[in-house]
Amino acid sequence: MEKYLSTIKNETHRKHLRQIFDWIMQNFPELEYKTMWNQPVFLEHNTFIIGFSAAKKHFSVSPEAKGIKRFSNEIKEAGYTQSKNLFRIGWEDTVDFRLLEKIINFNRIDKAECSTFWRK
Repeated sequence: MEKYLSTIKNETHRKHLRQIFDWIMQNFPELEYKTMWNQPVFLEHNTFIIGFSAAKKHFSVSPEAKGIKRFSNEIKEAGYTQSKNLFRIGWEDTVDFRLLEKIINFNRIDKAECSTFWRK
């Protein structure tokens, strides 16, 4: 994790993501952190649960398209922009940890029997 975080030049952005990653590890200790494709991801039984990527004005959260579709209204209500596969949280925006928790729990339950990295 530190290796990935060290690639983020802006110290405030780096601390922001570290807070989110620490929160995930504290609340979901069964998830495994990995850096894949130069991006941090969290896995459970070798299946993708959630991923992140840092950009200049925001960071992206990727719960796969099914997670976006399921929580699209809540993502909009939180004030985040979204695409088919991810949503964006501005560096100055408040992180809705309740929403992150719901998304992670949804993916864990929905993919409990999944034997592949991505949904089919």
